[in-house]
Amino acid sequence: MKLVFATNNPNKLSELQALVPDGIQVLSLKDINCNEELPETNPTLEENALQKAQYVYQNYGFNCFADDTGLEIEALDGAPGVFSARYAGTECKAKDNMQMVLKKLENEENRNAKFRTVIALIVDGEENLFEGECKGKITKNKSGVEGFGYDPIFTPEGCEITFAEMSKPEKGAISHRGRAVEKLVGFLRV
Repeated sequence: MKLVFATNNPNKLSELQALVPDGIQVLSLKDINCNEELPETNPTLEENALQKAQYVYQNYGFNCFADDTGLEIEALDGAPGVFSARYAGTECKAKDNMQMVLKKLENEENRNAKFRTVIALIVDGEENLFEGECKGKITKNKSGVEGFGYDPIFTPEGCEITFAEMSKPEKGAISHRGRAVEKLVGFLRV
């Protein structure tokens, strides 16, 4: 089976390709000559994931899936949430987003947070959603060089190290994206 993963993020693509079984070939947007930025104009992860998948399906005709992920921090009333990728501004980088979170939590004891990923799948016009969640805490300092985004400041529940200190397989086994992909793969196998 061939599926397009509607992302331009090479880190997400690489992480996801390591999680899907051999029988599923994951194509990138580049593989189908989709070079435009996909729309993400909705207030929820679910709606954004579906919007991106619909765009690829309707404009390129490929069965596909798209995801949207948010970091939800208790002390910040669920922020950055749907704005996680652009929390410090639309032109900012991951380090700027992390700095903003660390600054806002500087004097905060409650560092509880969770990552949430929603995957929207469209196969032959049929739409399905899969969600994965990973609870944990925001660290006081960055640690680790693996992964991407907020990984250096997020320690999953039951772990002593951040996502950025884990290998791809270690992270994939417990991450929000890994859990959502597991549900997606289970659905595709039926």
